[in-house]
Amino acid sequence: TILKILTGITIPDVGTIDVVGRVTGLLELGLGFNTELTGLENIYGNGTLLGMKRSEIDEKLPLIVDFAELGPFIKNSLKLYSSGMVMRLAFSVAIHADPQCFVVDEALSVGDAYFQQKCIKKIKQFKEDGGSIVFVSHDMNAVKLLCDKAILLEEGEIAFHGEPEQVINHYNYKLAKKQDQEHELKWDTTAKASYGTFEIRTTGVKIIGENSRTHILSAGELAHVIMEIESSIDLTNLTVGIDIRDKFGQIIFGTNTYRLRKVISVQKDNVYTLTLSIPMNVGIGLYTLSCALHTGITHEDHCFQWSDSICSFEVSGDIEGSFIGLCKLEPKIDFTSKE
Repeated sequence: TILKILTGITIPDVGTIDVVGRVTGLLELGLGFNTELTGLENIYGNGTLLGMKRSEIDEKLPLIVDFAELGPFIKNSLKLYSSGMVMRLAFSVAIHADPQCFVVDEALSVGDAYFQQKCIKKIKQFKEDGGSIVFVSHDMNAVKLLCDKAILLEEGEIAFHGEPEQVINHYNYKLAKKQDQEHELKWDTTAKASYGTFEIRTTGVKIIGENSRTHILSAGELAHVIMEIESSIDLTNLTVGIDIRDKFGQIIFGTNTYRLRKVISVQKDNVYTLTLSIPMNVGIGLYTLSCALHTGITHEDHCFQWSDSICSFEVSGDIEGSFIGLCKLEPKIDFTSKE
């Protein structure tokens, strides 16, 4: 609804909205297209609706056609297009209309993986060149990658706003509350991103390298995640989990004791130490660690505590051979002659 108002498709019932400059985007697939016309004809029709002059469309036509990668289908009727092909054409026209603000929603999800990545790269470039983006999505990783600020909407009202990580944590908190209505989940006001019933909670979490004995590790070094856990109840099926995220907030690895088939029992008023030892086969960079205490396979079952980015660590080098990328996969090489 917000995107339709911003692009002038829908008029607000109350209130006002001020738009300065050209706003284009990708909303509902096929919006502003005529299925009886060819892809080429729709470029001119849709471009005109976006405020482009014919001379401007003529100038950018090769760029639009090239980016869409529709080949000879550009001269076919749009009614013969798949939804992914329509998305390619719609995105290409919108992004080449030189907007000051680009709005986009889940319509990107219908394309193939290759073109989705191409679109995300183009949007990021648009942002780096000074353009503004209004992005509506349930894809948390995409929000983290694209957005500087985020808003959580609930029944048409702003439920929370701020940094993407903070807003996403509130979103997950609300999802967990909705999923587990049997237990009263609370938000820890002393921490930025911790919630749960807190019947079982962590009193300290740290990560150290086996060789370095600090939070600065080398790629391939064995790392120890050490968690101090305090319980105020008796429980025979506690799940302890972790997520490791890169500097963009994307989860690069996650596991828990349930998935590892490790049974954890705790008793009331006892304190425990749990150590997870992990070969840190990741690339150079900064990482954060999140942890969860719950029952079942996810913290949505019965969440005692979810703590986001509770500690951080750095991978600064490689103890063996150098590599590029995020993960150290340790390939084996076999090179032989056919003779």
